[in-house]
Amino acid sequence: QLQLVESGGGLVQPGGSLRLSCAGSGFALNLYAIGWFRQAPGKDREGVFCISSSGLITNYADSVKGRFTISRYNDKNTVYLQMNSLKPEDTGVYYCARGKSSMCLYGMADWGKGTLVTVSS
Repeated sequence: QLQLVESGGGLVQPGGSLRLSCAGSGFALNLYAIGWFRQAPGKDREGVFCISSSGLITNYADSVKGRFTISRYNDKNTVYLQMNSLKPEDTGVYYCARGKSSMCLYGMADWGKGTLVTVSS
C-alpha cells in the first residue's frame, strides 16, 4: 500500500528552522519525483519545491528561495525540506506528493496527509 507520511512540523518562532521529512513506502521512491506543497489558512495550495528522481530541483515559490532547500535520500526512502529563516507567512499545512513520473513537470499523483507548520512568536 502506497503511503507518504510527513513529519517534523510544529510551532517555531520567526527566524527559526524546521526540517520536514516525507517518508515513502509501498513504492520505489527512487523512481519518482517528490514534491513539497503548502496551504496557508484561507489560501489555495501552492508548490514549494520538487525534486526529480535524478535530483533535478524545481522551485515553485520565489518566497522561499535562499531559505528552504529540498533533498532526497533514496536509501532512506525519504525526502526532506529544510526550512530556515522562517517567517509567519510560511505558516500552513505542508504536504509531500509523489510525482506521476520521475520528472516534476508531469505533476503529482499521490499525496500525504500533511504536517502543520506554525511560525509565531
